[in-house]
Amino acid sequence: MQMPHLPNPSELSDWLATWGYVGVFICVFIGNLGIPVPEETVLLAAGFLAGRGDLALEPLYLVGIGSAVTGDCCGFFFGRTGGQRLFQRLSERFAFVRSRYQRLQVFFNVHGSKAVFMARFIAGARFMAGPMAGAAGMSFLRFLGWNVSGALIWCSLIITIGYVVGDELEAVSHLIHTAGYWVALGLVLFLTIVWWVVRERQQKRFEA
Repeated sequence: MQMPHLPNPSELSDWLATWGYVGVFICVFIGNLGIPVPEETVLLAAGFLAGRGDLALEPLYLVGIGSAVTGDCCGFFFGRTGGQRLFQRLSERFAFVRSRYQRLQVFFNVHGSKAVFMARFIAGARFMAGPMAGAAGMSFLRFLGWNVSGALIWCSLIITIGYVVGDELEAVSHLIHTAGYWVALGLVLFLTIVWWVVRERQQKRFEA
């Protein structure tokens, strides 16, 4: 069955009102598998529907997070089993794939395994994170840890925003699309500080 065009939150809300949790799962799953689907808009619209009473919030969290994690894991194994060659061929043929592929390569080189977490918040990088991590030979357990952490925070945050903002969906969707990179950097910095504080306290206790 052919997936309909998903251009904006208003049309998505109507589409998801018909397809429900299945529609959310399909869109988020294939978006994390490596196909460029606007997942943040899908989850915003789903959160809006939950706020309107068309979907239940708790199952929506589970569906959003579960589909993001499983899609990314499938993308990882796709990258591990030959995805790098496919990306290289596509980047040679299509300019938009080449630019994103090159930027994500630099991104992974700079941030290492944390790039899996950070890419979750960046439109245009999210759908390539799993395949790129697999192609780069990253350990699956390390990938899974960053994958689950990112999905828990990102999916819960986007669904909750959609649940709260209501009629401002389109403006919020644009803001999330443009500000995602800085949100990811802020979260990584916060988690790094927390990790450092916890480690320092544990060392002081051990020395005492």
